[in-house]
Amino acid sequence: MQNGTRIDRTERKLAKPNFTPIVAALPQTVPFVGPEALQRRSGITMRARIGANESGFGPSPAVKAAIAEAAGDVWKYPDPDVFDLRATVAAHVGVTAGEISIGEGIDGLMSVLVRMFISPGEIVVTSAGAYPTFNYHVVGYGGQLRFVPYKDDHEHLEALLDEVRRTNARMVYLANPDNPMGTWWPAEAVNAFIAALPESCLFVLDEAYGETAPAGTLPPLDAGRPNVLRLRTFSKAYGLAGIRCGYAIGDADLIGGFDRVRNHFGVSRLSQLAAGIALEDQAYLDQAVASIHRANDRIAAIAADNGLSAIPTATNFVAVDCGRDGAYALRVLEELGQLGIFVRKPMAPGLDRCIRVSAAPDREMDLFAEALPTALRKAHGAG
Repeated sequence: MQNGTRIDRTERKLAKPNFTPIVAALPQTVPFVGPEALQRRSGITMRARIGANESGFGPSPAVKAAIAEAAGDVWKYPDPDVFDLRATVAAHVGVTAGEISIGEGIDGLMSVLVRMFISPGEIVVTSAGAYPTFNYHVVGYGGQLRFVPYKDDHEHLEALLDEVRRTNARMVYLANPDNPMGTWWPAEAVNAFIAALPESCLFVLDEAYGETAPAGTLPPLDAGRPNVLRLRTFSKAYGLAGIRCGYAIGDADLIGGFDRVRNHFGVSRLSQLAAGIALEDQAYLDQAVASIHRANDRIAAIAADNGLSAIPTATNFVAVDCGRDGAYALRVLEELGQLGIFVRKPMAPGLDRCIRVSAAPDREMDLFAEALPTALRKAHGAG
Protein backbone atom coordinates (compact mmCIF):
# COMPACT_ATOMS: atom_id res chain seq x y z
CA MET A 1 0.00 0.00 0.00
CA GLN A 2 1.20 3.54 -0.74
CA ASN A 3 -0.90 6.51 0.34
CA GLY A 4 -3.80 4.11 0.76
CA THR A 5 -3.52 2.69 -2.78
CA ARG A 6 -2.56 -0.93 -3.41
CA ILE A 7 0.52 -1.37 -5.59
CA ASP A 8 0.04 -3.87 -8.43
CA ARG A 9 2.93 -6.36 -8.42
CA THR A 10 1.30 -8.93 -10.68
CA GLU A 11 3.95 -8.40 -13.34
CA ARG A 12 6.56 -10.31 -11.31
CA LYS A 13 6.70 -12.86 -8.52
CA LEU A 14 8.21 -11.41 -5.36
CA ALA A 15 10.20 -13.56 -2.97
CA LYS A 16 8.82 -13.98 0.54
CA PRO A 17 10.78 -14.26 3.78
CA ASN A 18 11.11 -17.80 5.07
CA PHE A 19 9.66 -18.95 8.36
CA THR A 20 11.96 -20.67 10.80
CA PRO A 21 12.10 -24.45 10.22
CA ILE A 22 10.02 -25.01 13.37
CA VAL A 23 7.25 -22.63 12.30
CA ALA A 24 7.33 -23.81 8.68
CA ALA A 25 6.57 -27.36 9.85
CA LEU A 26 3.54 -26.35 11.92
CA PRO A 27 -0.10 -26.20 10.75
CA GLN A 28 -1.76 -22.80 10.62
CA THR A 29 -4.24 -23.33 13.42
CA VAL A 30 -5.34 -22.34 16.90
CA PRO A 31 -5.97 -24.75 19.78
CA PHE A 32 -9.67 -23.95 20.09
CA VAL A 33 -12.56 -23.16 17.78
CA GLY A 34 -14.42 -20.29 19.42
CA PRO A 35 -18.17 -19.69 19.38
CA GLU A 36 -17.58 -16.65 17.21
CA ALA A 37 -15.98 -18.84 14.52
CA LEU A 38 -18.85 -21.32 14.75
CA GLN A 39 -21.35 -18.52 14.25
CA ARG A 40 -19.45 -17.20 11.23
CA ARG A 41 -19.32 -20.65 9.65
CA SER A 42 -22.89 -21.74 10.31
CA GLY A 43 -24.82 -18.49 10.51
CA ILE A 44 -26.41 -19.85 13.69
CA THR A 45 -26.42 -17.56 16.71
CA MET A 46 -25.10 -19.27 19.82
CA ARG A 47 -27.90 -18.73 22.34
CA ALA A 48 -26.07 -20.48 25.20
CA ARG A 49 -22.32 -19.96 25.52
CA ILE A 50 -21.50 -22.93 27.74
CA GLY A 51 -18.42 -24.43 26.11
CA ALA A 52 -15.37 -22.35 26.99
CA ASN A 53 -15.43 -22.60 30.81
CA GLU A 54 -15.93 -18.88 31.13
CA SER A 55 -18.00 -17.61 34.04
CA GLY A 56 -21.37 -16.37 32.86
CA PHE A 57 -21.87 -15.07 36.39
CA GLY A 58 -19.42 -12.31 35.53
CA PRO A 59 -17.00 -10.34 37.66
CA SER A 60 -17.56 -8.54 40.94
CA PRO A 61 -19.68 -5.36 40.71
CA ALA A 62 -16.71 -3.57 42.26
CA VAL A 63 -14.57 -4.69 39.33
CA LYS A 64 -17.08 -3.46 36.76
CA ALA A 65 -17.36 -0.11 38.51
CA ALA A 66 -13.58 0.29 38.64
CA ILE A 67 -13.20 -0.55 34.95
CA ALA A 68 -15.84 2.00 34.02
CA GLU A 69 -14.19 4.67 36.14
CA ALA A 70 -10.72 3.95 34.72
CA ALA A 71 -11.76 3.68 31.07
CA GLY A 72 -10.59 7.21 30.36
CA ASP A 73 -7.02 6.27 31.28
CA VAL A 74 -6.55 3.63 28.62
CA TRP A 75 -4.40 6.04 26.63
CA LYS A 76 -1.67 5.39 29.20
CA TYR A 77 0.71 2.44 28.98
CA PRO A 78 0.34 -0.08 31.80
CA ASP A 79 2.96 -0.40 34.52
CA PRO A 80 5.52 -2.79 32.96
CA ASP A 81 6.54 -3.97 36.44
CA VAL A 82 2.90 -4.83 37.31
CA PHE A 83 3.99 -3.66 40.76
CA ASP A 84 0.66 -3.16 42.53
CA LEU A 85 -0.94 -6.36 41.27
CA ARG A 86 2.12 -8.45 42.07
CA ALA A 87 2.04 -7.11 45.62
CA THR A 88 -1.68 -7.82 45.95
CA VAL A 89 -1.33 -11.36 44.62
CA ALA A 90 1.72 -12.05 46.80
CA ALA A 91 -0.12 -10.92 49.93
CA HIS A 92 -3.14 -13.04 48.97
CA VAL A 93 -1.21 -16.29 48.49
CA GLY A 94 1.40 -15.64 51.19
CA VAL A 95 4.64 -15.28 49.24
CA THR A 96 6.90 -12.37 48.27
CA ALA A 97 6.33 -10.24 45.18
CA GLY A 98 9.57 -11.66 43.79
CA GLU A 99 7.91 -15.08 43.68
CA ILE A 100 5.06 -13.84 41.44
CA SER A 101 4.98 -13.15 37.72
CA ILE A 102 1.89 -11.75 36.00
CA GLY A 103 0.99 -12.65 32.43
CA GLU A 104 -1.73 -12.60 29.81
CA GLY A 105 -3.69 -15.40 31.40
CA ILE A 106 -2.26 -18.87 31.93
CA ASP A 107 -1.95 -19.23 28.15
CA GLY A 108 0.45 -16.28 27.98
CA LEU A 109 2.45 -17.57 30.93
CA MET A 110 2.75 -20.99 29.27
CA SER A 111 4.23 -19.44 26.17
CA VAL A 112 6.88 -17.62 28.20
CA LEU A 113 7.81 -20.53 30.48
CA VAL A 114 8.20 -22.93 27.54
CA ARG A 115 10.41 -20.37 25.84
CA MET A 116 12.42 -20.04 29.04
CA PHE A 117 13.06 -23.73 29.66
CA ILE A 118 12.58 -25.81 26.49
CA SER A 119 15.18 -25.87 23.74
CA PRO A 120 14.41 -27.54 20.39
CA GLY A 121 14.34 -31.29 20.77
CA GLU A 122 13.93 -31.37 24.56
CA ILE A 123 11.20 -33.61 25.95
CA VAL A 124 8.03 -32.49 27.72
CA VAL A 125 5.63 -34.97 29.32
CA THR A 126 1.89 -34.40 29.56
CA SER A 127 -1.38 -36.34 29.46
CA ALA A 128 -3.04 -37.36 26.20
CA GLY A 129 -6.12 -35.16 25.98
CA ALA A 130 -5.02 -32.54 28.53
CA TYR A 131 -5.10 -28.79 27.90
CA PRO A 132 -4.06 -28.36 24.23
CA THR A 133 -2.72 -24.81 24.48
CA PHE A 134 0.21 -26.08 26.54
CA ASN A 135 1.03 -28.55 23.75
CA TYR A 136 0.66 -25.76 21.20
CA HIS A 137 3.40 -23.72 22.89
CA VAL A 138 5.72 -26.69 23.42
CA VAL A 139 5.59 -27.63 19.74
CA GLY A 140 5.85 -23.97 18.75
CA TYR A 141 9.24 -23.71 20.42
CA GLY A 142 10.50 -27.01 19.08
CA GLY A 143 9.92 -29.20 22.13
CA GLN A 144 9.07 -32.89 21.82
CA LEU A 145 5.85 -34.02 23.52
CA ARG A 146 5.43 -37.40 25.19
CA PHE A 147 1.88 -38.39 26.12
CA VAL A 148 0.53 -40.55 28.94
CA PRO A 149 -3.08 -41.84 28.83
CA TYR A 150 -5.62 -40.95 31.50
CA LYS A 151 -6.66 -43.63 33.96
CA ASP A 152 -10.27 -43.74 35.18
CA ASP A 153 -10.81 -40.18 33.83
CA HIS A 154 -7.91 -38.85 35.98
CA GLU A 155 -4.49 -37.76 34.86
CA HIS A 156 -2.28 -40.75 35.73
CA LEU A 157 0.33 -39.52 38.20
CA GLU A 158 2.37 -42.71 38.36
CA ALA A 159 2.51 -43.03 34.58
CA LEU A 160 3.52 -39.38 34.21
CA LEU A 161 6.35 -39.90 36.68
CA ASP A 162 7.48 -43.10 34.95
CA GLU A 163 7.55 -41.32 31.58
CA VAL A 164 9.59 -38.45 33.03
CA ARG A 165 12.15 -40.90 34.35
CA ARG A 166 12.19 -43.00 31.18
CA THR A 167 12.74 -40.03 28.86
CA ASN A 168 14.76 -37.78 31.19
CA ALA A 169 12.15 -35.12 30.42
CA ARG A 170 12.91 -31.47 30.93
CA MET A 171 9.33 -30.57 31.92
CA VAL A 172 6.08 -32.23 33.00
CA TYR A 173 2.59 -30.70 32.99
CA LEU A 174 -0.38 -31.47 35.22
CA ALA A 175 -3.68 -29.62 35.62
CA ASN A 176 -5.21 -30.11 39.07
CA PRO A 177 -8.21 -29.87 38.94
CA ASP A 178 -8.12 -31.27 35.44
CA ASN A 179 -9.34 -29.93 32.13
CA PRO A 180 -11.20 -31.49 30.23
CA MET A 181 -12.56 -34.08 32.67
CA GLY A 182 -12.98 -31.96 35.83
CA THR A 183 -11.40 -34.61 38.06
CA TRP A 184 -8.81 -33.88 40.72
CA TRP A 185 -6.14 -35.27 43.00
CA PRO A 186 -5.85 -34.38 46.71
CA ALA A 187 -2.89 -32.30 47.81
CA GLU A 188 -1.21 -35.35 49.37
CA ALA A 189 -1.02 -37.10 46.00
CA VAL A 190 0.36 -34.00 44.27
CA ASN A 191 2.96 -33.52 47.02
CA ALA A 192 4.06 -37.15 46.66
CA PHE A 193 4.42 -36.61 42.91
CA ILE A 194 6.57 -33.51 43.51
CA ALA A 195 8.77 -35.33 46.02
CA ALA A 196 9.41 -38.19 43.60
CA LEU A 197 10.12 -35.94 40.61
CA PRO A 198 13.76 -35.60 39.49
CA GLU A 199 15.11 -32.18 40.44
CA SER A 200 16.17 -31.62 36.82
CA CYS A 201 12.53 -31.73 35.63
CA LEU A 202 10.38 -28.62 35.92
CA PHE A 203 6.86 -29.34 37.16
CA VAL A 204 4.21 -27.03 35.66
CA LEU A 205 1.17 -27.28 37.94
CA ASP A 206 -1.87 -25.64 36.36
CA GLU A 207 -4.35 -24.60 39.07
CA ALA A 208 -6.74 -22.60 36.91
CA TYR A 209 -9.72 -24.18 38.67
CA GLY A 210 -8.30 -24.01 42.18
CA GLU A 211 -11.00 -21.66 43.49
CA THR A 212 -13.77 -24.16 42.66
CA ALA A 213 -11.94 -27.21 44.02
CA PRO A 214 -12.72 -28.94 47.33
CA ALA A 215 -10.66 -28.01 50.38
CA GLY A 216 -7.44 -29.98 50.47
CA THR A 217 -6.89 -30.01 46.70
CA LEU A 218 -4.19 -27.33 46.43
CA PRO A 219 -0.90 -28.19 48.14
CA PRO A 220 0.57 -25.55 50.47
CA LEU A 221 3.10 -23.33 48.73
CA ASP A 222 6.64 -24.60 49.26
CA ALA A 223 9.46 -22.27 48.31
CA GLY A 224 11.90 -25.08 49.05
CA ARG A 225 10.97 -26.84 45.78
CA PRO A 226 12.66 -24.73 43.09
CA ASN A 227 11.54 -27.01 40.24
CA VAL A 228 7.81 -26.22 40.64
CA LEU A 229 5.89 -23.46 38.86
CA ARG A 230 2.22 -23.05 39.75
CA LEU A 231 -0.17 -21.23 37.43
CA ARG A 232 -3.41 -19.52 38.41
CA THR A 233 -5.86 -17.26 36.62
CA PHE A 234 -8.61 -14.68 36.90
CA SER A 235 -10.45 -16.22 33.93
CA LYS A 236 -12.57 -18.80 35.74
CA ALA A 237 -14.17 -18.19 39.14
CA TYR A 238 -13.30 -14.48 39.07
CA GLY A 239 -15.20 -14.03 35.79
CA LEU A 240 -12.47 -12.15 33.92
CA ALA A 241 -11.65 -14.39 30.94
CA GLY A 242 -11.83 -11.43 28.55
CA ILE A 243 -9.32 -9.44 30.60
CA ARG A 244 -6.51 -12.01 30.05
CA CYS A 245 -4.67 -12.01 33.34
CA GLY A 246 -3.05 -14.81 35.32
CA TYR A 247 -0.05 -15.38 37.52
CA ALA A 248 2.79 -17.80 38.14
CA ILE A 249 4.07 -18.67 41.62
CA GLY A 250 7.51 -20.13 42.14
CA ASP A 251 11.11 -19.85 43.24
CA ALA A 252 12.34 -16.26 42.93
CA ASP A 253 15.16 -17.20 40.54
CA LEU A 254 12.75 -19.04 38.24
CA ILE A 255 10.22 -16.23 38.42
CA GLY A 256 12.96 -13.71 37.66
CA GLY A 257 13.48 -15.46 34.35
CA PHE A 258 10.08 -14.28 33.15
CA ASP A 259 11.39 -10.71 33.10
CA ARG A 260 14.06 -11.74 30.61
CA VAL A 261 11.61 -12.63 27.85
CA ARG A 262 8.03 -11.66 28.71
CA ASN A 263 6.02 -8.96 26.96
CA HIS A 264 6.44 -6.21 29.54
CA PHE A 265 3.41 -4.27 28.30
CA GLY A 266 1.32 -7.41 27.76
CA VAL A 267 -0.92 -7.05 30.82
CA SER A 268 -3.07 -4.01 30.12
CA ARG A 269 -3.76 -1.19 32.51
CA LEU A 270 -7.39 -2.28 32.95
CA SER A 271 -6.34 -5.90 33.43
CA GLN A 272 -4.00 -4.99 36.27
CA LEU A 273 -6.67 -2.88 37.94
CA ALA A 274 -9.50 -5.39 37.49
CA ALA A 275 -7.52 -8.37 38.74
CA GLY A 276 -6.39 -6.56 41.87
CA ILE A 277 -9.91 -5.51 42.81
CA ALA A 278 -11.28 -8.97 42.02
CA LEU A 279 -8.76 -10.53 44.38
CA GLU A 280 -9.75 -8.16 47.16
CA ASP A 281 -13.48 -8.94 46.80
CA GLN A 282 -13.45 -12.44 48.27
CA ALA A 283 -17.06 -12.13 49.36
CA TYR A 284 -18.13 -11.95 45.73
CA LEU A 285 -15.84 -14.84 44.86
CA ASP A 286 -17.62 -16.97 47.46
CA GLN A 287 -20.97 -16.09 45.86
CA ALA A 288 -19.69 -16.89 42.38
CA VAL A 289 -18.27 -20.26 43.47
CA ALA A 290 -21.58 -21.15 45.13
CA SER A 291 -23.40 -20.26 41.88
CA ILE A 292 -20.96 -22.41 39.91
CA HIS A 293 -21.55 -25.39 42.18
CA ARG A 294 -25.33 -25.01 41.84
CA ALA A 295 -25.03 -24.86 38.06
CA ASN A 296 -22.82 -27.95 38.04
CA ASP A 297 -25.50 -29.79 40.02
CA ARG A 298 -28.08 -28.63 37.48
CA ILE A 299 -25.97 -29.94 34.57
CA ALA A 300 -25.65 -33.30 36.30
CA ALA A 301 -29.42 -33.40 36.85
CA ILE A 302 -30.13 -32.53 33.20
CA ALA A 303 -27.75 -35.29 32.13
CA ALA A 304 -29.47 -37.81 34.40
CA ASP A 305 -32.89 -36.78 33.12
CA ASN A 306 -31.69 -37.77 29.65
CA GLY A 307 -30.14 -41.09 30.64
CA LEU A 308 -26.57 -39.75 30.72
CA SER A 309 -24.08 -39.61 33.58
CA ALA A 310 -21.99 -36.71 34.83
CA ILE A 311 -18.41 -37.16 36.01
CA PRO A 312 -17.87 -35.60 39.48
CA THR A 313 -16.17 -32.24 39.00
CA ALA A 314 -13.97 -29.81 40.91
CA THR A 315 -14.16 -27.16 38.17
CA ASN A 316 -16.66 -24.77 36.63
CA PHE A 317 -17.76 -27.35 34.07
CA VAL A 318 -19.10 -30.89 33.93
CA ALA A 319 -17.95 -33.68 31.63
CA VAL A 320 -21.11 -35.52 30.60
CA ASP A 321 -20.64 -39.13 29.51
CA CYS A 322 -22.80 -39.69 26.44
CA GLY A 323 -22.62 -43.45 26.95
CA ARG A 324 -21.25 -44.41 23.56
CA ASP A 325 -18.13 -43.66 21.50
CA GLY A 326 -16.45 -40.44 20.46
CA ALA A 327 -18.23 -40.28 17.10
CA TYR A 328 -21.59 -40.32 18.84
CA ALA A 329 -20.56 -37.64 21.36
CA LEU A 330 -19.35 -35.49 18.47
CA ARG A 331 -22.76 -35.81 16.82
CA VAL A 332 -24.41 -34.74 20.06
CA LEU A 333 -22.12 -31.70 20.19
CA GLU A 334 -22.86 -30.83 16.57
CA GLU A 335 -26.61 -31.18 17.04
CA LEU A 336 -26.45 -28.90 20.08
CA GLY A 337 -24.56 -26.40 17.94
CA GLN A 338 -27.34 -26.51 15.34
CA LEU A 339 -29.70 -25.50 18.15
CA GLY A 340 -27.47 -22.59 19.19
CA ILE A 341 -25.94 -24.32 22.23
CA PHE A 342 -22.15 -24.00 22.29
CA VAL A 343 -20.37 -26.80 24.16
CA ARG A 344 -17.01 -28.52 23.69
CA LYS A 345 -15.72 -32.06 24.16
CA PRO A 346 -12.51 -33.94 24.89
CA MET A 347 -10.91 -35.38 21.78
CA ALA A 348 -8.53 -38.05 23.12
CA PRO A 349 -9.66 -41.68 22.79
CA GLY A 350 -11.44 -42.81 25.92
CA LEU A 351 -12.24 -39.26 26.97
CA ASP A 352 -14.01 -38.40 23.73
CA ARG A 353 -17.19 -40.20 24.78
CA CYS A 354 -18.04 -37.05 26.76
CA ILE A 355 -19.22 -33.54 26.05
CA ARG A 356 -18.08 -30.75 28.34
CA VAL A 357 -20.65 -28.23 29.59
CA SER A 358 -19.72 -25.05 31.44
CA ALA A 359 -21.56 -23.80 34.51
CA ALA A 360 -23.78 -20.82 33.68
CA PRO A 361 -26.78 -18.85 34.92
CA ASP A 362 -30.28 -20.34 34.82
CA ARG A 363 -31.17 -18.93 31.40
CA GLU A 364 -28.37 -20.88 29.69
CA MET A 365 -29.09 -23.97 31.76
CA ASP A 366 -32.74 -23.81 30.72
CA LEU A 367 -31.73 -23.62 27.07
CA PHE A 368 -29.41 -26.60 27.49
CA ALA A 369 -32.13 -28.61 29.22
CA GLU A 370 -34.53 -27.80 26.37
CA ALA A 371 -32.08 -28.63 23.59
CA LEU A 372 -30.38 -31.77 24.89
CA PRO A 373 -33.25 -34.24 24.29
CA THR A 374 -33.56 -33.08 20.68
CA ALA A 375 -29.79 -33.25 20.14
CA LEU A 376 -29.63 -36.78 21.55
CA ARG A 377 -32.55 -37.95 19.42
CA LYS A 378 -31.01 -36.55 16.24
CA ALA A 379 -27.55 -37.85 17.10
CA HIS A 380 -29.00 -41.32 17.73
CA GLY A 381 -30.91 -41.22 14.47
CA ALA A 382 -27.76 -40.18 12.56
CA GLY A 383 -25.89 -43.16 14.02
